[in-house]
Amino acid sequence: MAEAVLIDFFGLKFNSQKNSHQALLKTLNAVRYHHAAKAKFLCIMCCNNISCERNGAHNNCELEASNGLSTLLREFETVSNPSMAASLYTIKQKIDEKNLSSIKVIVPMHRKTLLKAFIDQLFTNVYSFEFEDLQVTLRGVPLKQSTEIDMITAQEVEAIQKEIQTYLRSLPALKGELTIITSPLISDIFLHGFTTRTGGISYIPTLSSFNLFSSSKRRDPKVVVQENLRRLGNAAGFNVEKFYRIKTDHASDVWIMERKEPESYDGITTNQRGVTIAALAADCIPIVFADPVRKACGVAHSGWRGTLLGIAMATVNAMITEYGCSLEDIIVILGPSVGPCCFTLPRESAKGFHNLDPECVRLFDSPNPCVDIRKATRILLERGGILPQNIQDLNQDLNLCTSCHPDKFFSHVRDGLNFGTQIGFISIRE
Repeated sequence: MAEAVLIDFFGLKFNSQKNSHQALLKTLNAVRYHHAAKAKFLCIMCCNNISCERNGAHNNCELEASNGLSTLLREFETVSNPSMAASLYTIKQKIDEKNLSSIKVIVPMHRKTLLKAFIDQLFTNVYSFEFEDLQVTLRGVPLKQSTEIDMITAQEVEAIQKEIQTYLRSLPALKGELTIITSPLISDIFLHGFTTRTGGISYIPTLSSFNLFSSSKRRDPKVVVQENLRRLGNAAGFNVEKFYRIKTDHASDVWIMERKEPESYDGITTNQRGVTIAALAADCIPIVFADPVRKACGVAHSGWRGTLLGIAMATVNAMITEYGCSLEDIIVILGPSVGPCCFTLPRESAKGFHNLDPECVRLFDSPNPCVDIRKATRILLERGGILPQNIQDLNQDLNLCTSCHPDKFFSHVRDGLNFGTQIGFISIRE
């Protein structure tokens, strides 16, 4: 049974005549009869407000509701916009506020394919949709509808995408202004930074607002993440068309961009100008590497497994092997991540860190010791030959544990499975 029911009146026109009232009343009564008992959200979507005043600003519809219709309409939430993108995005927000995921869409036959195309863009696999043909009768006769359109053209898809992009660009930033944390150790020949959670348009509490990763398990669709990324590109000065994220596997594989791309990798290196590479994180360490002498850079995603597997030095070694970098020239910045104050592992898993250096583990004799993945990463980098003065730990310098600062950062440890994602990024200026 659907948790939410959406009725699409967007393509239908109702006037103030009694017969039109009766048609609308009959349709809404049928929906209420079948769904009101179980559904937690009943919604009408239209291009004009069907409950507007006769002489109001939206007098296109001029529907002076009868008492029966007015009473019935109170049981439905009406979303009215001239834009389909704006209407559906508003409805999605209301559905998300109620934490619903099973949705029935009652839609005129000829609009079903179009509506599905919008839904594909604005919703993820978290949601399930069921479609039902909208039957509207007038004087007992079904309202004549166009036949269902099975396909939409590439031009129509492009128009849908453009409408959605235009609407999302109009939305204000949430939770404050976009903030990029940078390091003074990185030369000006590079663009680089670490994002926080402010300045984006994501509104889900654990994803708000500058979430930079979308998956089938989250409620943030790709179009929202793309808009957040566009805003980051504008603020930082990089080309989002040449932006590459790691494909996390919590291991130690590195993609050297001048070679074939592996299926998964937790590090990337490049010496191509104008290409931006990024490490995703939400408690794991986003690491940025820069060699101003050989003009090469890299990023790595270092979780506890990747730390023990040596992803940081694997990225350094890729830069040395591929671009002729020297250990003494490579700058390494450890971005915001979880601190030992908030991160624990089962004792068996913590042994690897204790074996590396006992100072990486607190309360080792407890069932779930506290682990310092940042200290472990620095130790491994210094043992690998990176100069201590060329390593900056932003957590240590700025006190930036991701779990401790819900106003600044996303955190898997703190927020659970529906966590948001921040990034560390770098590129060589063109």
